[in-house]
Amino acid sequence: MTHPSATELLVLHAVRLKGHADTAAVAARFDLDTHDTHEYLLDAQAHGWVTRSSFADLAGWSLTTTGRQRNESELRDELAAAGARDAVDAVHEEFLPFNAAASRVFTAAQLGHDGDVRGQLADIADGLRALERRLTAHLTRFTGYHDRFSGALARAVDRPEWITGIEVDSCHRVWFELHEDLIATLDISR
Repeated sequence: MTHPSATELLVLHAVRLKGHADTAAVAARFDLDTHDTHEYLLDAQAHGWVTRSSFADLAGWSLTTTGRQRNESELRDELAAAGARDAVDAVHEEFLPFNAAASRVFTAAQLGHDGDVRGQLADIADGLRALERRLTAHLTRFTGYHDRFSGALARAVDRPEWITGIEVDSCHRVWFELHEDLIATLDISR
């Protein structure tokens, strides 16, 4: 049976996955209510788990060292409660060859060596669908990676920034978040 994550965990985890994001982006990551997310962020700030910063016209939340430790503890507890360590570990092992292929494709795209970038990413998306299905059988918070990746790939037909852009929810951004989600869940290093 799949395990739903607590909202408090999802808020901190969204901040981790996004790196630096405003309240709306944090809430959107797991389709949470924006007002509730803002309240959780203020509570997390009071505990010293997140900090709010601004650069020019960009403002957002990021995890503190204590917040990262808190998130890792919550993820460990959730993984144990779901009894999903072996399943997530197996998916991570299968993810690694896809990750190597995706890294090559993203690098080629960034260097302007387009070749069959979209075709290669479509193959990766197909593999991602199966991996996500296995992950969400245990932890619902892994839902959506395939749809986001495929949606970005479809937009890339007319707008190449949807492959590696940082200002949009590009294929590269989605892939990076999935990788971070897996290693954070398993408490391993890159």
